[in-house]
Amino acid sequence: MPRFAANLSMMFNEVPFLDRFAAARAQGFEAVEFLFPYDFPAADIARRLADNGLSQVLFNGPPGDWAGGERGVACLPDRRQEFRDGVKKALDYAAALSCPRLHLMAGLAPAGVAHDTLTGVYVANLDWAAEECAKAGVKPVIEPINHRDIPGLFLNTMDQAAAVIAAVGPDRLGLQFDLYHCQVTEGDIVKRVEKHLPIIAHMQVADVPARNEPGTGEVNWDFVFKRIDALGFRGWIGCEYRPAGDTVAGLGWFRPYAKPAS
Repeated sequence: MPRFAANLSMMFNEVPFLDRFAAARAQGFEAVEFLFPYDFPAADIARRLADNGLSQVLFNGPPGDWAGGERGVACLPDRRQEFRDGVKKALDYAAALSCPRLHLMAGLAPAGVAHDTLTGVYVANLDWAAEECAKAGVKPVIEPINHRDIPGLFLNTMDQAAAVIAAVGPDRLGLQFDLYHCQVTEGDIVKRVEKHLPIIAHMQVADVPARNEPGTGEVNWDFVFKRIDALGFRGWIGCEYRPAGDTVAGLGWFRPYAKPAS
């Protein structure tokens, strides 16, 4: 049966961030992810995880100036040291939260820089990060994101990500396969999951086109989830969607997968 992790950056926004852990557990989630932990001491987050019997399964490395529109720095030639400092900071949090996956965002492709140049920087940075992550028992992942949500992002397609992973080594770097982004950019999501399954380390889900909860858009999620299960994927699927209304009211799709607190 698929295992779903609540994304606390997008879900349960009815309460403050640190209260979302208890809210997620009350609805039957056993694991959580979120975008960034850095506004809170790691010890405070670790306490909420422990108090609610939750596993932290993923978060993002520092993205650069998020409020200013940046979406990572991994491909940027002039930000190599910032990338390394960010990975080290993220690994400190990962250790405190016992988190096994770290998403390293590619960044926006700067105008006037050749694609091959950006690819070289990206692969070199990820190669270095993979070494640091391996020492900490963490697997870094990369995520293709559609150009509708983040125009200009360097990493867009599953095949592009697969080529980068092949260059770094699939034992050292994994694919974060977001079904929503894949459907928007490429479609044919089940066939793409089948193709890339050996390198998929984490999945995420939202319906299309509005990025709301499963069951609100165009995708036949019952079929998709059954196929993912049949393929043998045993990783986590993060619920990185924006609830169409109240978070709890929109969890009808999740009830068959919920694990009530004992």
